[in-house]
Amino acid sequence: MSRNGGAKPVPEGGWLDGDQQRAWLAYIRIQLRLTYEMNRQLLADNALSLPDYDVLTALSVADDGRMPITVLAAQIGWERSRVSHHVRRMSTRGLVNCAPSAADKRVTEVTLTDGGRHVLEQAAPGHVDLVRNLFFDGLPTELVGPLTEALESVYANIIKQGTLPPPVDWRPARD
Repeated sequence: MSRNGGAKPVPEGGWLDGDQQRAWLAYIRIQLRLTYEMNRQLLADNALSLPDYDVLTALSVADDGRMPITVLAAQIGWERSRVSHHVRRMSTRGLVNCAPSAADKRVTEVTLTDGGRHVLEQAAPGHVDLVRNLFFDGLPTELVGPLTEALESVYANIIKQGTLPPPVDWRPARD
């Protein structure tokens, strides 16, 4: 019961059991700390934020380095409005261009500039080194495969149950 005498709400499926809670808290600690460290390293070494890097990376593998904002949003798991605001700020720094699509003027496309590609190429080695040092050096080699399978399974469930559209390159694993 709560202090005011009413019953506390209980999640529909009940509370997390001990193992679930331990796994969830471990994930949250890793996600928060790794995001902090990646952002700090990118800012210090390249004056680039982690969200900037996410956008640049997604565009770098797109056809002609170009994507409609809605596709980019689904690709990186952001809401469309967040992408719109962020890429406008990036365009003032010369990292991307935003313009109406030639095929449909109602659609805004984001294009990676040569300057954006150069910044990404400069940032990638340090980012990869950090990921290797912080993530993979703390993971026994024999656990890389099982962890990959577990994370892919969780991601597939998020795509299935979540509210954002799947990325255009999403291909669910076959059982």
